[in-house]
Amino acid sequence: MNRTVLTRVALVLAVVFAVTMALLPKPPHVPIDQFGDKFEHMLAFATLALLAALSYPTARLFRIGERLSFLGALIEVLQSIPSLHRDCDIRDWIADTVAITIVLLIVWIVRRGRGARLP
Repeated sequence: MNRTVLTRVALVLAVVFAVTMALLPKPPHVPIDQFGDKFEHMLAFATLALLAALSYPTARLFRIGERLSFLGALIEVLQSIPSLHRDCDIRDWIADTVAITIVLLIVWIVRRGRGARLP
């Protein structure tokens, strides 16, 4: 398997994991809980942004950011379902989007430095 296939598999697994953890009524405790909810959001979406950029090297970075930000917003809307006992918080979506933007900006800078075609 080539690198793109591996990163796409990792991306799908990461999306499934992030969405599952976000929608579980009582997600299991993980070691990073000590850093707070916003940190978990930012780590998850920074990881997704990096995997997406690696998985789709010719995709426009703005498009990747747009779609991942939409995923973050969708998760927040779904968390408002009463039976999930989760909180819908626009600040979580903002944290997601900030993390996505920072990672994709770094990817853009690295690609630019390498002389890569900038989608």
